[in-house]
Amino acid sequence: MSSAFDIAGQTAVVTGGGRGLGLGITTALLDAGVAVHVLSRRPPDERIIEQAAENGRRLVHHELDLSDRAALPRLAERILADEEIDILVNNAGTQERHPAVEFPLESFDRVIDINLRSVFQACQLFGAPMVERGRGKIINIASMLSFQGGLNVSAYAASKGGVAQLTKALCNEWAPSGVNVNAIAPGYMDTEMNTALVADPVRSEQIMVRIPAARWGNGEDIGNVAVFLASGAADYIHGQIIAVDGGWLAR
Repeated sequence: MSSAFDIAGQTAVVTGGGRGLGLGITTALLDAGVAVHVLSRRPPDERIIEQAAENGRRLVHHELDLSDRAALPRLAERILADEEIDILVNNAGTQERHPAVEFPLESFDRVIDINLRSVFQACQLFGAPMVERGRGKIINIASMLSFQGGLNVSAYAASKGGVAQLTKALCNEWAPSGVNVNAIAPGYMDTEMNTALVADPVRSEQIMVRIPAARWGNGEDIGNVAVFLASGAADYIHGQIIAVDGGWLAR
């Protein structure tokens, strides 16, 4: 029996889908029966490649450096020449920490370039066919720093604030054409990017005290929400930044 939550047989592109939260998103989509193109500098973990093969799922890795502005259009053209993309997840990102008065401009530009410019570029490239055919799902990965300022992360906060506003702007243009553009804002996640925080007993405890769910999040938490937003059950959700934070923002 068909269900509004069923997305089996669709095809997705996930940037940075080979590790961290991206791997959680890729895994959840594969489990839901979706073929996944992972765009990243490094291939996904061997375990997910083997699992996809064992379950008869299609997982294709495309090596891509998102700081190369010419690379993404070339790759998108090749992918779209072969098949339709139903779901785009803009997950790839980078982080640099410096006090604002000392933040190197080249570092600031690099964070904005990867975290915001490449998101817009991917939305343009894969979103245009969605708009033309009148359906598609775009899911951007925002951040708690889409809402908060953080400390020593001015470039990252600016980029993720931009992702939130870009999500709303594209919603206004593309929702009438049947394309859903939404974002997920992860809270504190137990991933490679936060290894030092998790290992710091003082800072980790300070963070945990503020999370009503009393635990750090993980890739599965984000992947499950991505599957929901990619499904027909979310057809009337447009332009939203959904916090998946264990209640962090509520405290």
